Amino acid sequence: MRSVLTVLVAWTSLIGGGTALADASDRPALQFRTLAPVAPGVEYREFSLSASHGPAYGHVLRVDLSRSGVSLDLLYPGSVAARSTVSRMAAARGAVAGVNGDFFNITETQHPGVEATGAPVGPSIASGRRLGAAVPNGQRFGPAMPPGVSTRDVIGLGTDYRGRLDRLTLEGTVTANGRTLPLRGLNQYALPVGGIGAYTPSWGSASRLRATCGTDASRGAPCTNDTYELTVRHGKVTAAAHKPGHGAIASGTLVLVGRDAGARELRRLKVGDAVRVEDRLKAAHRGALRFAIGGFPVLRDGRPLSGLDGSTSAVRTAAGLGDDGRLFYLLALDGAADYRTGLTVAELADLMRDLGADDAVNLDGGGSSTLVTRDPDSGRTAVRNHPSGGAERPVANGVGVFVRT
Repeated sequence: MRSVLTVLVAWTSLIGGGTALADASDRPALQFRTLAPVAPGVEYREFSLSASHGPAYGHVLRVDLSRSGVSLDLLYPGSVAARSTVSRMAAARGAVAGVNGDFFNITETQHPGVEATGAPVGPSIASGRRLGAAVPNGQRFGPAMPPGVSTRDVIGLGTDYRGRLDRLTLEGTVTANGRTLPLRGLNQYALPVGGIGAYTPSWGSASRLRATCGTDASRGAPCTNDTYELTVRHGKVTAAAHKPGHGAIASGTLVLVGRDAGARELRRLKVGDAVRVEDRLKAAHRGALRFAIGGFPVLRDGRPLSGLDGSTSAVRTAAGLGDDGRLFYLLALDGAADYRTGLTVAELADLMRDLGADDAVNLDGGGSSTLVTRDPDSGRTAVRNHPSGGAERPVANGVGVFVRT
């Protein structure tokens, strides 16, 4: 591991005028302002540094996953296609701390009459249960990703309670009338061209029309008119429609949405036909994930990825891993007026490394960047940073820190 001693000194020194951490490349030193225990195994710190576009101020949580009872899980509003603030989601789940998570379908200015769903870009797993899969790369929101990175990339926690970077790929089939078709989507706001997607009760009540807009390479491309939707209840088709609908999906029911070639395949089926849908999120690495959230990697094995943007600066959120997945770092920059210049993605990777992470991902930033902690005395959940919009933005999901006592 890189600079273990330096990192430990920075995290364990008591306040007293603050501590500084500089690395061998002579980058500006990190100045730590405060140290505050949140719960056993969870520490919160504030820091500042001078970045290429001006001063940056930030907030970071260090989570010791080797500590008994300390864990992570997905914060989300109860549905994939919904939004809520981090403080509200953390308080509802009893989390001791948390940050906002994945980029999400925030707006639909390029598709008049189509509502944004609020659904995340990447895959998500909550308490071991898969919620949704990733949209095509060209349909994502957020800054440019470095070469070789995908919307299927996640950071998460295995059933061994160690954090890791992984890649989750949807594998599934739709079988009916002796034919087996590939399933190309699961509770996601955009389907691949020619694909079929499944929507379960976890999707929520948002319209499914957005799933048929754009293309694999262009989020703003027009919506297709070649669409079809089937409602399947207890394994049989119960309804069909030419246009994707909206509204809550009942327990025991799923909805299949097809676009282009996928729509033409669904039109072969009639009410009363038997349908079997199977799906799973296949991890690139061994071992099941009990929690996963989408985010694009910026740091692997202590080295920033090649091709990171080193010119565009913004308020950012990140999550990282250290000590072979036993330490988890959650970071959100301050969006107050004096600090809105933020960091470039390249600077973010360097910062996460200096904090002690060996692997890290960039999460949704700008007005979404939020870090919260629960006061150990009052039990109230408080926002630690200053969101750049002046108030918390409702977001799709987040990373929650939990301590079982």
